[in-house]
This record gives sequence, C-alpha cells and structure tokens, in this order.
Amino acid sequence: MTTKNEEGLLSGIIVLDMSQFLAGPMAALRLGDLGARVIKIERPDGGDLCRRLYLSDTEIGGDSTLFHAINRGKESFAVNMKDESDLQELRTLIAKADVVIQNFRPGVIERLGLDYASVAAINPRIVYGSITGYGPDNEWRHFPGQDLLAQARSGAMWLNGEADDGPVPFGLAVADMLAGNLLVQAILAGLVRRGVTGRGVHVETSLLEAMVDFQFEVLTTHLNDGGRLPKKSAVRNAHAYLAAPYGVYRCADGWLALAMMPLAKLAPLLNLPALADYTPDDAFQRRDEIKSLIASRLKQKAIREWLDIMEPADIWAAEVLDWPKLLQTSAFRQLDMLQTVTRGDDVSVQTTASPIRVNGVRAKNGLAAPAIGSQSDKIRAEFIEGR
Repeated sequence: MTTKNEEGLLSGIIVLDMSQFLAGPMAALRLGDLGARVIKIERPDGGDLCRRLYLSDTEIGGDSTLFHAINRGKESFAVNMKDESDLQELRTLIAKADVVIQNFRPGVIERLGLDYASVAAINPRIVYGSITGYGPDNEWRHFPGQDLLAQARSGAMWLNGEADDGPVPFGLAVADMLAGNLLVQAILAGLVRRGVTGRGVHVETSLLEAMVDFQFEVLTTHLNDGGRLPKKSAVRNAHAYLAAPYGVYRCADGWLALAMMPLAKLAPLLNLPALADYTPDDAFQRRDEIKSLIASRLKQKAIREWLDIMEPADIWAAEVLDWPKLLQTSAFRQLDMLQTVTRGDDVSVQTTASPIRVNGVRAKNGLAAPAIGSQSDKIRAEFIEGR
C-alpha cells in the first residue's frame, strides 16, 4: 500500500537544500521522503555538480542517474550566489523556511554570508544542518571532502579485505550516505527541540565523524584492548574480530555467507566431524585453519543443497545475491521498494522508494529530480513577490 507524501510526518516543513553531490542532498532526500517540501538551491549555469557525476555512461534527460537517484521529489530554484539580487531572494526564502542544509567547504559559506549566525539572524527558528569532510576547524578541514578520501583516512578501508590484501574500499559512497543519515537524525532532533523552545539550532557532522562512528563497535574494542590491532583472517575474512566460521564461501554454483554459530553444531551438517574437536578459543586462534576446512567442503555442493541442510537446523546462512537475483526474489518484490518517477519534460526514471513505512504505508511522490530552476518562477511568486 502506498500513498503520496502530502500527509507525511514532516508535511508543512520547508527544506532548502543548498548542498551538492551526495551527503547533503541525501539528507534532504530523506526529509522529503518523510513529507517535507524540499527546494533545491542551484547555480543557474550547470546546477548541482552531481548532475554531471556519472557512475556509468547512462544519462537521463541530460543528468546522471546518480543525480536522479538522490534528488527525486525536489523542486529547483536557481540562484547565482555572486549576484546580490539573487542572494536577497534566497534570504527571503530562508526567512520562510524551516531547515537549511549546506555542505560547502569550511570558510565558503561565511564568505557568502549564509553561515548559521547570518541565517539565524534572518530566521531564529531555522534548523541549520552542515556537513563537511573532516570537521569545521581541524587541520584537515581544507582537504577535499570526498568519500573515498574520507574512507582512506578513517581506518575503515584498512579494516576491509583479507590479511594479505591491501586496503579495500567499500563498493559504495558509504561515508556520504552515513553522514547524510546522521544529519537527518540531528535535523529531526532540532525540529523537536524547536517545537519545545521555539528556537532553532545548528547541527553538523562530517564524513570523517560518520566513518569513525560507523566503526564504534570495533574501535571500542581496540581502545580497551591495549591498543592491539585486530588480525584479519587470511581465509574468507568478513570481520576481523569474529571467529570461524564467520565469512563468505564459494559453493559449486555461487557464494554462501555463514554467520556466528558453534562449530560442533555445524560439524555433522557438513560431515566434518573434526570441526567438533575445536574449542571456542580455537575458533579464533586457529580461524584460518578452520575456515580452510569449511571452504574445501562447501565448494563440493550447490548453494541450494547446503541451504536445504542448514536452514532446518537453524544455521545462520544466506546466499550472496547480485542485483538481478535480488530483484527476482518474491521477498524483495513484496517490499515494494521500487518506483518510477517522472517530470514535465517526459523524463522517466525507475529508482528506489523511501525505506521508511509509517503506519504500514510507504510514501511515494512520483516526482523525478528537477531540471535546473524548473520551479524558480513558481517559488518566486509564492515566497518572494508576495512578501
């Protein structure tokens, strides 16, 4: 069951998305999924640089699929930040908005006169969200706030892969997405606080802080374990701190993930009685030896054969699916997480829908990412000329 988002939890909230690329626009996207009206503030000559950030050679309506994915459902208001009359129109919008999101490099927003102090002077009730690469005032603040670079500096890239691998980056812009989600949490808390006190607030995070927080579980272990570094498994590593059999294994026709379980429980199912002889300490200390034994056995049968043995025994196992296989499953189709969005120039894009359900309903608004300035006249008439 789906519905439009006019009655969403944030219905009536106006968000000005002054950010570019991924992290900030992702936060604005999620607020829009929850019912807010999101107005994207863009340069008239080219707009958000993400419009030309191609993940592949696929272009839809002159924009990248990445831009479409992360800016669906928004309106676009074109503003030349070097033109004082345009800036004055933006200030008029700010006076009537609830949330501002920006991810300019430290120092840039101040030069534009759109930093929190300046915006709060216009609208004391504003909830102002900022994302930087590494924080606003440390010695890394002027480095490019780019996802891969943040992964590299965070330690997470070093943690990935097997013992003999070099650093392995995530296959996703994980720093951007995590930072965007953290900012959403902070903005929602800021809106609650404003509802109680009537006052706005400045909330901020960075790609680096998001990546450090992402590792809080394992980093806490490191900090309280005499500073020892974890030893990654050389065989099918999946988590440096978890014992065998935890990992992903090749079968005759694909890959199977095995999570935590007693080796003694797994031994008869794999017809490997030697597994039962390993102690819990062995499961970590002799991890590679054990995992090599399991790997040699699992490759002898197909995934479905193993799952037919493991699932009735409540073994935590799952086939590793690629996108085509995932999309073909009934379970995925039952989630109803895909939608087709359109805009006035006949652009049509199939993309994901909000991951959040409210009272059992997933909101879908059906609007594709906007063309540059496509709602400028409408917004100007509604918010500026009628002031």
